[in-house]
Amino acid sequence: MELIDNINRLLGDDLKQTLKPGARLTVAASCFSMYAFEALKAQLEKIDKLQFIFTSPTFTANEVTDRIRKERKEFHIPKADRERSLYGSEFEIQLRNKLTQRAIAKECADWMRRKATFKSNRSKAPMQPFACVRACGN
Repeated sequence: MELIDNINRLLGDDLKQTLKPGARLTVAASCFSMYAFEALKAQLEKIDKLQFIFTSPTFTANEVTDRIRKERKEFHIPKADRERSLYGSEFEIQLRNKLTQRAIAKECADWMRRKATFKSNRSKAPMQPFACVRACGN
């Protein structure tokens, strides 16, 4: 097992070298970004499957933020930020400014339907972020 701090050694660079055709990738993280997908698109198209676990409750059915609910308003900003990070965090503003969001979003959505499953840690228990790559047949 290797620790990647995303400062001195970047996860994206490591995944570019590690992901092989037919591999299965499991990731637990606080957010998923379509710009991360775009940066790794060539490698992610070749993998067999991605299992992504949001480390905090995100996009959960009983807490959907795109419906207007009068009985309870949500003012907890971090959850909204996690869900908005799908289309880029504050660190990806230059990418958003290129106005390529729509094309990237369509490609990412198509890939997600074919190869990805997403789950959310609905418990209050803390979960450490991780990534695991398994070769085909393991």
